[in-house]
Amino acid sequence: MSESSFSIDVEAIRERARSKMDAGPVTSTYGRDVGKVIEVLNDVLATELVCWMRYTQNAIACSGIDSAQVAEGFHEHGKEERHHAMRIAERISQLGGDPDFDPETLTRRSHTPYTTYADTDLTAMLKENLFAERIVIQSYQDIIRWLGYADPTSRRIMESILAEEEDHADDLTDLLGI
Repeated sequence: MSESSFSIDVEAIRERARSKMDAGPVTSTYGRDVGKVIEVLNDVLATELVCWMRYTQNAIACSGIDSAQVAEGFHEHGKEERHHAMRIAERISQLGGDPDFDPETLTRRSHTPYTTYADTDLTAMLKENLFAERIVIQSYQDIIRWLGYADPTSRRIMESILAEEEDHADDLTDLLGI
């Protein structure tokens, strides 16, 4: 077959699909160990939940000059982190796994720490969240490279989350004036 032509054996694909119905969306062409992908995504889930909790706590707690603007930014970022967590949890479920929301293990599995500061220390809050976003950006880039073409759906979800995390880092950098 030349590179410009394309053909597939639809009958063979249909037969494999029919014989593996219980595997849901995971087909024989899935290119990764699905258990390992679920494990990695559960760590991403923990990371997103910890980030949501930190942003939410910061939004509620912050006070002092400029706190209204900072609180609004924290609130918006927190909503987005929660949305990321739900997207990851849904993907874990699609892959046949159980999303791990266990509060006892969240901070241990999270890529980022959960650290809080005095209500009036807006600079420390902003820096801690920027620190967390930078960790997330690097670790999500690594996950995306690892997924490669083996799991394009999980990769695309991670890529879209990464883009929002980069926006968060940019927002925080602007608020810090750096």
